[in-house]
Amino acid sequence: MRSTRGCAGAPEGRPSARCIIPARRCSVAARKERPTLRDLIQRPLPVTAPLVLNPLMARMAEAAGFPAGYLGGGSTGYQKVALEANLNVTEMCQTAVEIGAVSSLPLILDGACGYGDPMHMHRTIGMSEAAGFAAIEIEDQLVPKRAHHHAGIEHMIPSELMAAKVKEAVAARRNPDFLIVARTNAIRASDMDDALRRGEAYRRAGADLLLLSMAHKPEQLRAISERLGGPLMYLASRGGLAGLGLSLADLGGLGYKIVADPSTPLLAAYAAWKKVYEELADGFGANVKTKPDWSPVEKDMLGVIDLEKLLAIERATVENGKH
Repeated sequence: MRSTRGCAGAPEGRPSARCIIPARRCSVAARKERPTLRDLIQRPLPVTAPLVLNPLMARMAEAAGFPAGYLGGGSTGYQKVALEANLNVTEMCQTAVEIGAVSSLPLILDGACGYGDPMHMHRTIGMSEAAGFAAIEIEDQLVPKRAHHHAGIEHMIPSELMAAKVKEAVAARRNPDFLIVARTNAIRASDMDDALRRGEAYRRAGADLLLLSMAHKPEQLRAISERLGGPLMYLASRGGLAGLGLSLADLGGLGYKIVADPSTPLLAAYAAWKKVYEELADGFGANVKTKPDWSPVEKDMLGVIDLEKLLAIERATVENGKH
């Protein structure tokens, strides 16, 4: 669970008058208790960050042992029956606040194109930091984004404009631990050489990490490492590193400091939802010969949401002596 200590000089559990960020985010003591994402990327192995879209998923990822989570724009759009192109920074930040209320998992924001031009980066970064994100990923596509990104057609902006956005994002940063990840989709839009040149420009602009999207072959990942060096971020395809031919240790040796999975948990959940709805639609379960026992699943889920802790609070207060 997150620390509830307040800012320096404030009573336990309360922020100081000047603190505008939740105490769990800005407390010096809290930062010492748990390494920041910037601390974590100093380690030899990459930080693994699976997709998390809500507080329950964040709690589950944390319980599974993941050190960070990835709030993907594409998957967030899908669960709203929309696209990343339809989202705004306020929606993403609201999700981060809800997750931060119950989980100490450092969150990486898939910030699409930064929700604007260089000038807009100041509000985007300010909102992202205030919401408690540990990092933001910004890409070099046209604003507003278009649906054709999902059909493999990229609408790229000039590298100079993207570099200006990165520069302003860095200038807007108030929390020195907040990471700026510059992403390019140029591998799919043009070629590897263009992607590498863009990566070099974005690093000169001050990006903390570089992400060259759509590189899913070992030789591509090695070429990126040789030309750009670290720190790098890798956005895994469906199923994580399955079939890639490189381990986490291999990627760490190449300078990849963050490995995120933007879609597998949602795809797995979608498949499960589809199956159960189809089974229920067939006579609402009356035709199922053996009734599934969901009790262990429910018990596990209630453990994730910490029901016993909440019951204990009620037994000590409003339900005291009633049972």
